[in-house]
Amino acid sequence: MNVAQDIIGIAHIIQLAVAPVFLLAGIGAILNVMTQRLARVVDRARALEADYETMLADQKQRTHLELRTLDKRMQVVQGAISLCTISALFVCLVVMVLFIADLMNKDFAQPVAVLFILAMSTLTIGLILLLVEISLATKAIRIRRDILRPPSARNRPLSHQGIELFPHGRIFGGIGQGGDHQCRDGREGRIGQGG
Repeated sequence: MNVAQDIIGIAHIIQLAVAPVFLLAGIGAILNVMTQRLARVVDRARALEADYETMLADQKQRTHLELRTLDKRMQVVQGAISLCTISALFVCLVVMVLFIADLMNKDFAQPVAVLFILAMSTLTIGLILLLVEISLATKAIRIRRDILRPPSARNRPLSHQGIELFPHGRIFGGIGQGGDHQCRDGREGRIGQGG
């Protein structure tokens, strides 16, 4: 009879330990994402450092800013990985304490609750750090949005985009489109028709 009760008790402990085990699987998936992001940051930083000496002055300035951002991202991701790993360790301790409490017939409810709270707290802070790292990466991309513009459109005057704006405030068709226009000295003329 005692053997049957012991088996029932162990089965109950295993049922209680199922939830932390699934939590471990989720933390493992999060750690996989974080380590991949860290690896990409490290690879990018090494590539920039390798080409730094051969860059022009303006390129070195942009690269310096990007390297500072990458360094900050590495620190944040490292902190997030450390906290999530600590959270996984706390979850493992929860499972261990559950079985030890059953084997020793003692009430370890309070230590289990404290360990689970610590596990959730460290996991929460780690996820917040992951959001901070993603925010840093997004801001770094926004700095370089000027590159998205085609080179022919950078610093191009308004008149080169098919529009002529004269001091009189009137807008006329640009070069190559034809049509009447008013010159700066007040004379009327035509453009875009060979003279």
